[in-house]
Amino acid sequence: MTNKTITQVVAYYRISTGAQEKSGLGIKAQKDYVEAAARAQGWEVVAEYTETVSGTVAPLDRPECKKALAHALPLLVAKVDRISRDVEHIAGLMKRATIKIATMPHADNFQIHLFAALAQQEREFIAGRTKDALAALKRDADQGKPDAVAKVAIRAEKLAKGRTETNRAKATAAIKERVASWSESVRDPIDLCIRKGATSLPQVANCLNDKKIGTARGGEWSAMQVSRVMRTLGLTFA
Repeated sequence: MTNKTITQVVAYYRISTGAQEKSGLGIKAQKDYVEAAARAQGWEVVAEYTETVSGTVAPLDRPECKKALAHALPLLVAKVDRISRDVEHIAGLMKRATIKIATMPHADNFQIHLFAALAQQEREFIAGRTKDALAALKRDADQGKPDAVAKVAIRAEKLAKGRTETNRAKATAAIKERVASWSESVRDPIDLCIRKGATSLPQVANCLNDKKIGTARGGEWSAMQVSRVMRTLGLTFA
């Protein structure tokens, strides 16, 4: 990559989960970092891309990141870990684009790579210490030490709650997907009723009922049900 002055950049934002949006570096916080750096450095953000994806997924395998790279302009992110927490991922991306970090606007690719390597080493060290601490806590609990037993119980409760919330979220997502799929299945019938002269919600409901097309629960259509589905599908009488 050349060292010419950068005037145009593409912003890329990433969060791993919905929970991260509410705490720490959510999308709004990332945009604040990026906008502040762009103003200070005189960069023009010509496009922005956002996605929710784990940092373990390689940047070149992320749909929105690939769109950002297609501009063939420097990629501007709030912090290094918004690209990835994996040094190899970052190194691979550097072969494709110049990376700019809002919190380190003057860092070049080599410095960013070095910083990422140090950050990864620190994370691995912390992970190792955490693992050792948990093992020691379990040993103390097995020996019947009251404080350790209480801490293990609290941790188990939190883990169980986390699994329950994850399962609930998966179930909700599955339901939404089924609803969306069913809604799409009645798009054409509703559109056809409108094209054939239905100009009101009751008329569309009657048309669907005449065609023996049931609701999501297999019942007959009402004007209210037609209204909800048309709103979901973005269908109008115009």
